[in-house]
Formats: sequence, C-alpha cells, structure tokens
Amino acid sequence: MVPEEGDETLRQAAEQIAAAASGRVAFREPLAPFTSFRVGGPAGVLVEPKDERDLEVAGSVVSRLGLDILILGRGSNVLIGDDGFPGVVIRMGKGFEWIRRAGDDGVEAGGGANLPQVANWARRRSLAGMEFSVAIPATVGGGVAMNAGAHGSSLSDVLESARVCHLAEGRTEEIAAAGLSMTYRKTAVGPGSLVCSARFRLTPGDPAEIAARMEKYRVHRTRTQPAEAPNAGSTFRNPTGSSAGALIEASGLKGHRIGGAEVSPKHANFFFARPGAKAQDVFDLMVFVQSEVEKKHGVRLLPEVRIIGFFDNADELKTTS
Repeated sequence: MVPEEGDETLRQAAEQIAAAASGRVAFREPLAPFTSFRVGGPAGVLVEPKDERDLEVAGSVVSRLGLDILILGRGSNVLIGDDGFPGVVIRMGKGFEWIRRAGDDGVEAGGGANLPQVANWARRRSLAGMEFSVAIPATVGGGVAMNAGAHGSSLSDVLESARVCHLAEGRTEEIAAAGLSMTYRKTAVGPGSLVCSARFRLTPGDPAEIAARMEKYRVHRTRTQPAEAPNAGSTFRNPTGSSAGALIEASGLKGHRIGGAEVSPKHANFFFARPGAKAQDVFDLMVFVQSEVEKKHGVRLLPEVRIIGFFDNADELKTTS
C-alpha cells in the first residue's frame, strides 16, 4: 500500500483540494478499476476535476506540499505497481468529456472525451480523418500526450492544437501541434502537464465511406487483438523495420507465464493479467521477454506501457536502446 509515513501529508492534500475544488476527491482510492490491466494499488489522493479551476487548485496544493503527480486517462497503457502511487492522481472528470465543432471542418474535444466517441461524432457530421482512432481505447488528453495511433496514422496527422495545463506552474497555454514535438508515441507534454482539450483539423468526406473504414478498423481490432483477459494493448513498441509481436513469437514465448501474467497465445505483444495476477507478475514477465528477445535476436524491445510506482528489481527493465 502507499507508505504510511506519507499518509498525513496525503490527508492534508485531500482535505485542501476537496475544500476548494468542485470535483471528486478521494483518499487512498484503489486504481486497479481505472486501468485496463485491472491490477495495481491505490492512489495517495485521487482527484477527478470538474473544470480547469479544479486543476489549478490541485496543482497549487501538489506544488506547495511537494507531492508527486500522475495524470491518468483511461489507464489503457499503464502498469501501476502493487503499492500504488504515493502522490496525487488526476483523472479527468465528466466536465472534460465534451465534443463540439470548431469551424467548418474542425472538431474540438475535452481531454476526458474518448477517442472512439470523437471519431463517431465526426462521422455523423461527414468529417474524415479520425477513423483510425475508433479502436484506440484512450482519452483525447492521453492520446494526444502520447501521440496515439493505429493503422498507419497518428493523432499528429490531424491535430491542430492542444490546450495544455502545467499543473505545478499553475498556468494553461494553447500550443500548436508543431510545438508539441510529436514523434512515434511521444510528445513534449511532460509528466506534470495534461491536455485539457484538443482541436483537430479534418476534411469533408462521404459518410458511407467513413463508416466503412471505421467498421474495417473495428473488425481488424476484434480479429487481431485478444480481449479475453485484462491487458494494456501493445506491451512493447515496434522496433524499426520489425514487429515486437513477431520477435516475441519467434523467441517461443507465446503463452509463457510468470505468476498470473501471461503472454497472449493469440498476439505475442499482448500480456494478460489473469485472475489473481499482481502488477509485479506483469512487470517480471516484461523483464523476462525483453531479455529473451535481446539474447535471441539482438533487438532490445522498449516498453510502450508506462511503468508507474514501485517494482522489485525495477532497473532490470530497460527503457532505452
């Protein structure tokens, strides 16, 4: 659990934020239900802000008390340790789930809106460009922050600008897509900042053709991505010129298990958290698979899943090439 010696400071943080914010604030709230792995310990303090003012309140308290902060979207690309996160977790509330038109061909959405919802909203208005995101289980904020993508496209292809809140600094700014340094699964949005909203520039299109592409992507996801047990999608990034899943499969690791964690027998780059699994099991499996692939193929797979919190032997998982 969250270290007891930090509880008093965390209680103070929860009380101070709750006193000034309109959104939900909880002390030592379990985080497993908010992640796709369904494992991991509690947040020291969980804040679900209602609006940008709540973000300013939380940022001010965090800065004053010297606490760590974690921005959590849909939790579809994170592995949180069994001890949880000993700081303040910001999870975008319903006040950030809006979607609206931006000019003739644009769409603007709050950081808490789901990407598939935005894609469907655009389809209903005959706007093309977001189809690839219909099968990405992420919020707009999280998706922009990591430049989420699928089917050869990424949000950097359609993003016009993002409204970014720098929590510790207590300021919010509008940043053009060019200023976010968007590369493969990476942007300049730092760990203490979050995307409050984003504006996408789309193009007029035939609604039937847009719908057909979206259905094609949904079918592809259902056919190729296993969903019979909790997982976080792709565990490792694809190395240049190769496929992480193919390398893991070629290493004979499909179905390999450590504790309650298992490499999917269907898609080797998907790791399952079976009933009773611990976050440490998933982490240990990542370490083992990374090591085996490097030994057998000379390629170091880098995690696409974000590792949050404390893990035994944390330095054994390599995060740089």
